Amino acid sequence: MKSLLVSALLTASLSGVAYAQPGSSGEIGYPKGSIGYDALVAGDNQRAISQILSGERVSRRDPALLINLGQAYARTGRTAEAAELFTRAIESRESVELVLADGRIMDSKEAARQAFSGLKTKIATR
Repeated sequence: MKSLLVSALLTASLSGVAYAQPGSSGEIGYPKGSIGYDALVAGDNQRAISQILSGERVSRRDPALLINLGQAYARTGRTAEAAELFTRAIESRESVELVLADGRIMDSKEAARQAFSGLKTKIATR
C-alpha cells in the first residue's frame, strides 16, 4: 500500500456529518478542486461532478477521485454509476490512505467498501 495521504469525502454511511477546517481545502496533494472535495462538503454535488470530470491532472483510476465521484453520483440518485465507481476503487491495484472528511485515516479499499455498503443499504430501504 502506498503511504500517500489524500482526502476523500464519505458521507453519512461512513463518516457522519462532513466538515472541513475553515479556510482550508481537504484536497491534500491534489490540485484544488480536482477531486471535488470542497464542493462535496458544501453539498454542491453538480459542481463536484463538474470539477472531477473536467480535471486532467488526476488519473481516472485514482481511488480518491473514484470515491468522491461515486459519492456525488449517489447523492444525485445515480446509484448504478456510484456502485460502479466504488467497485472500481475496491478492485483497484492502487491502495492509498485517505484522510476522511471527519479526520480519520482509512485505506481506500476499505473506504470504498463502506461507501458501497452504505449505497446498498440506501437502495434496499427505498
